[in-house]
Amino acid sequence: MGKRKKLKDVNMRFENRKAVVTGGLSGIGAAIVQRIEAEGGQVVSWDINGGIKTDISDYGSVERALAETLKLMGDIDILVNCAGITGPTAPVNGFPIDGWLQTMAINLNGTFLTTRAVLPHMIKQNYGRIVNIASIAGKEGNPNTSAYSASKAAVIGFTKSLAKEVAQYNICANSVTPAAVRTPIFDQMPQSHIDFMLSKIPKGRFGTVDEVASLVCWLASEECSFSTGAVFDVSGGRATY
Repeated sequence: MGKRKKLKDVNMRFENRKAVVTGGLSGIGAAIVQRIEAEGGQVVSWDINGGIKTDISDYGSVERALAETLKLMGDIDILVNCAGITGPTAPVNGFPIDGWLQTMAINLNGTFLTTRAVLPHMIKQNYGRIVNIASIAGKEGNPNTSAYSASKAAVIGFTKSLAKEVAQYNICANSVTPAAVRTPIFDQMPQSHIDFMLSKIPKGRFGTVDEVASLVCWLASEECSFSTGAVFDVSGGRATY
């Protein structure tokens, strides 16, 4: 039998690793940043509100963020696409067209654009971990959030396609589908929709940002070496497949 590779101490598993987290200044993104840093990694946040200020729906902005990141860190080993919006809460009959386009531009196009920018550097170094934050809504669909549900379903499909393309370069790409997690994104939703989401979770509570970050950080680590193109749930029992 061949000699088994010794894994890094789990408490320092991101030592010498460089990560980009979009939407890393609040909510789930901030919890991911904190955990990667605590485990020895270097992280930059691409966020519309700061860090390296980035509009992920604009490829020019993404390219500028990439250039600044490479100056700071030299390379990128990990990309976590966490930035997103809920979009309008309204039935399809009368759904605001501008709201549909904006939701797709950020949630789906933004995930594609950041991945497209970072990917050549991962391919060149023959290593990478990409984690895309989707949603249980992308698997089941939530009423009155068609744009959000469709965008997150598309993120899942994009991740599956991406994973098959880059597996040969020692790059793993996976998606995570949380049920509702209480973050500032709740401020974009009416209380009636928040109550609906809670009613669908068998555990009877919302998830926490730390619970999501724990799973994301395993997927972003060297330990995750054979799982790719997969969908990982953090749904409190809501997901049925």
